[in-house]
Amino acid sequence: MPRRSMPQGLAKFDFEKRSAQDRERVLAALEVSRETVERLDVYVALLLKWQTTINLISPSTLDRLWTRHILDSAQILSVGADHRNWADIGSGAGFPGLIMAILSLERAEPSVFHLIEGDQRKASFLREAKRVTEAPVLVHAERAEKLLPGLNGKVSAVTARALAPLPLLLALAEPLLTTGAEGFFPKGESLESEIEQAKKLFAFESQVTPSRTDEKGRILVVRDLRRRQAAIGELGDRK
Repeated sequence: MPRRSMPQGLAKFDFEKRSAQDRERVLAALEVSRETVERLDVYVALLLKWQTTINLISPSTLDRLWTRHILDSAQILSVGADHRNWADIGSGAGFPGLIMAILSLERAEPSVFHLIEGDQRKASFLREAKRVTEAPVLVHAERAEKLLPGLNGKVSAVTARALAPLPLLLALAEPLLTTGAEGFFPKGESLESEIEQAKKLFAFESQVTPSRTDEKGRILVVRDLRRRQAAIGELGDRK
């Protein structure tokens, strides 16, 4: 039986009203072209359709999808505006990589986003989303540990959203972050403790940008990653 993730009756009316208001607020903030709005609308319609059978996002966030997921993803592209070639680890429903790819079509210079998702069902969703939105993405239905070393030199930025604590994220992205790429990781109020734990294993430069969608959220930018010699082996061989 499909999971009941969409409201019924009067609740559906309230849901649609809140969703429409959320959409208008986000589009006003993004100030994008009509073509991009159409792509985003097509993507949202596809996500809501697939959500009835696959848990792509938490049902509690459906009526705030535009703010909670789309705007939250879009702000990463603004912070990493200098980059054109990205790797997105654990893309799931397409956050942030697919949304960033759609928005990148507003730019004159072409971009490429590698969406890495080991769950075959979610990877199938991403392929369909690529088709209907014509987003500049390559979908990889593989584990990040296997794929990322092969992207060395092909991408200059890596991101991941709501995937893992920072020490593990850095271990996953290590093949790229130690060879010149920058990492862009949205984080919550536990950021300071995660940085403290990560610095036991790695040395790196970082900066923090406040989130536009969460007063407790920040986007952590990481560069010049180096594994501390004494920490080698603590996270295991992830390559």
